[in-house]
Amino acid sequence: MYSDADAAALYDHLNPWGSSDDFYLSFVLDAPSVLDIGCGTGTLLHRAREAGHTGRLCGLDPDTAALARARRRGDIEWIEGRAADVTLKAEFALAVMAGNAFQVFVHDDELRTSLAAIRTALAVGGRFVFGTRNPRARAWEEWNPSNPFDVVDHAGRPLRMIYHVESVVGDVVTFTETTATREGEPLRTDRASLRFLGTDQIEAFLGKAGFKVESWYGDWESGPLGAASEEIVVVARAV
Repeated sequence: MYSDADAAALYDHLNPWGSSDDFYLSFVLDAPSVLDIGCGTGTLLHRAREAGHTGRLCGLDPDTAALARARRRGDIEWIEGRAADVTLKAEFALAVMAGNAFQVFVHDDELRTSLAAIRTALAVGGRFVFGTRNPRARAWEEWNPSNPFDVVDHAGRPLRMIYHVESVVGDVVTFTETTATREGEPLRTDRASLRFLGTDQIEAFLGKAGFKVESWYGDWESGPLGAASEEIVVVARAV
């Protein structure tokens, strides 16, 4: 078996600091108060403190094991919960949602409630920055057992990560991620559903929640958004 704590540590191992983190960090360092929604193991906010951020930093995530790793730093607020659970009012200048966490909101009501809570947590003029996979790039077509990858985890164990798409219904893709031995023996299987929204839908949901899109990007270097872009990166303003 592979425990929740192991999975949280493996996540960090599989997702080293990259260009998307640099993108988010640039916004975080410019904001006096920041809410990181879906903060996971807290890497972004940890790095912000290390880079000299002295303002308020708050991370939110429903994953207990991930938050346990995040709480290695005690100079940051950590809240266990989901975006829709946020009850803070006009307390932040910036909200970020890294790691394509925006895609976990697969139902309209869940997305509306979550965006409304995020808007309420932001002061007027505050920014909401997030990314989501571009549905035109059809990333899920690469998530199949014939395309596994091998990794050595944080404890030195050789593992194989195997993905399998169970269904594609409308804009929602349901798939499994299996952590296995190199021989293919499953140690842990996680199931998730992700929603792939296009720009028109994203803008409509944001508008109804009280946001205006300020910028669209197609990559983490602030390049233009095009049909072939793998990412849709959004900078929105609370109005």
